[in-house]
Amino acid sequence: MEKTITDSLIQTVEYAVAKSPFYSNYQQLIAKPFSLDAFKKLPFTSKDDLAVSNADFLAVNKDNIADYSTTSGTSGEAVTVFLTQNDLKRLAKNEAHSLRLTGATEKDLFQLTTTIDRQFMAGLAYYLGVQEIGAGMIRIGPGVPELQWSSILKNQPTILIAVPSFVITLLDYAKKNHIDVAATSIQKIVCVGEAIHEDDLSYNILGKRILENWDVQLYSTYASTEMGAAFTECEAQNGCHLNEDLLYLEVLNDAGDAVSDGEIGEIVVTTLNVEGTPLLRYKTGDLARVYTSPCACGRTSPRLGPIIGRKNQLIKFKGTTIFPKAIFEIFDAIPQISCYKIEVSKDYLGNDALTVLLEKQLESSGLMPQIVEHCKSNLRVVPHFIFLENEYLRNQVFKKNSRKPEKISFKN
Repeated sequence: MEKTITDSLIQTVEYAVAKSPFYSNYQQLIAKPFSLDAFKKLPFTSKDDLAVSNADFLAVNKDNIADYSTTSGTSGEAVTVFLTQNDLKRLAKNEAHSLRLTGATEKDLFQLTTTIDRQFMAGLAYYLGVQEIGAGMIRIGPGVPELQWSSILKNQPTILIAVPSFVITLLDYAKKNHIDVAATSIQKIVCVGEAIHEDDLSYNILGKRILENWDVQLYSTYASTEMGAAFTECEAQNGCHLNEDLLYLEVLNDAGDAVSDGEIGEIVVTTLNVEGTPLLRYKTGDLARVYTSPCACGRTSPRLGPIIGRKNQLIKFKGTTIFPKAIFEIFDAIPQISCYKIEVSKDYLGNDALTVLLEKQLESSGLMPQIVEHCKSNLRVVPHFIFLENEYLRNQVFKKNSRKPEKISFKN
């Protein structure tokens, strides 16, 4: 008999309580007979729990750990997620499923422009998933536009796996070096780490900038190291699909109640079939719309819209509340800007101070008055600006030892 969602949750909860020191005190909380209602009364697991009690989440002997992955630390202290050999197989299964949603087959050749080292799960997941579907991969890694284009022109990959803002860098390099992107082999780009859609699922400024300069198909993804799985768009481009075999999804309002179809809530996940680091009702801190109506592709699995913001990244500046996304949209929309960085710090009164780092040549350009007006009309406030040499600024965003572009930093 096919296993139901309730069966998977029972197995997951029982395993976590029996094997994970952190969840061992949940035994008294498990109502019998088990039900979804009983499950939804279990306490949430927070990012702080995972950071403070990291080792207590380990549910296997250390001898059984096959891989030590860590979170990127973009929303707090980096933590380790422990994976067994079976967890790695689960990771491969998830990514193969995700890539197939985009129409990828064993005949495709992928080029990976994100890191596969430094304990980064995403690069490893993509590599394992590509092997699972029987396709080939070129592991270039992050940065170095010249090397990326050299490989594209020589090896002719059909699909790029890339951060959208880095795709803009690739396009700028191609333009300066007279590379005809329309004549290259790339057909699709699987986008990692940044949104390419507006809240209504239309393309945002970043997505439009790519598509205006490159006739490719873009696919959005949402994932985290903690969940060891990804939500990915299908060819209908109607939100990122949940893999129900690997995750149980809740999207909740501030009262902890499930939101309705098309409404915004916080993403909460329970990992299914995980051995090393099982998580029960894990609050990601990410806010998105959930879509429960059937997709145009025929699938009935729930879908997520683009991440609207993170609960811990609300900026309060001069009496105005701003999500980073609103700032990104202003600077992503200006073709003359290929690189920028936002810094959020505290002033002497403990209030948020907002600074935008821009390329040096913009300081004396006629573009700055327009930028100021865009900030006034879209944010209702104007940040402080600092101008840096292009190469130095690019190194601040695409840091050598960082796994993702650092477009925003929060300083205490």
